[in-house]
Amino acid sequence: MLIRPLISALLLTATLGACDNLAADPDRPETALEFPMPDRPVSAVVSNQFSNEDARDERGEAQAVMDLANIRPGMTVADIGAGEGYYTVRLADRVGEDGRVLAQDIDPDALQRLGQRVERERLENISIKLGRADDPQLPADSFDRIFLVHMYHEVTEPYAFLWRMWPALAEGGQIIVVDVDRPTSRHGIAPGLLFCEFEAIGFKLTEFVERPDLKSYFARFERGEARTEPAAIKACSNG
Repeated sequence: MLIRPLISALLLTATLGACDNLAADPDRPETALEFPMPDRPVSAVVSNQFSNEDARDERGEAQAVMDLANIRPGMTVADIGAGEGYYTVRLADRVGEDGRVLAQDIDPDALQRLGQRVERERLENISIKLGRADDPQLPADSFDRIFLVHMYHEVTEPYAFLWRMWPALAEGGQIIVVDVDRPTSRHGIAPGLLFCEFEAIGFKLTEFVERPDLKSYFARFERGEARTEPAAIKACSNG
């Protein structure tokens, strides 16, 4: 006679325990819990060493990307996932003394090395900021361009990250993504999945260019009419 109530009690306990485990997921920051998790693998962060800068310059990578992004003197630009500054220092040269570059990364050691480089090369139009996995920590209404170069596939909380990036764009500002068309588990992201994740927040794609010479693609996004509320964001399928 007591078997059915006992089973029901055990099932209820198991269900509540599962809910508790989900709410206390140690792999997610508390500040990201109101956003959906990505339905895709997330690439491990690769080394930030800049030993391949000469090779990248030989194929004209930074110059080509800056040309596509219409980087001009006097602009204010953020380099997210800056590492040790391959794009940061070249953006600083392009925007000139009247422009500004904010280099952001979640790796304090990489930022320390970048700081030493900035000091060594006396690049006075660069500032450095530590970000978070779910928040780029950017000031509002500040940037003409935000660069995400070969790093978006490493973002563990893309919906929270993009949602909190939205206010950082100045009027007419754009987000520039450079990445590779391959699975996120192999340090790339399929263009369709990239478009979907940005559109889930309310961004709109304004340009997409394949660049086989750079072994990458170039995507440009702007803010749409409204930013999607966190509870209404739908995770994109990786299938």
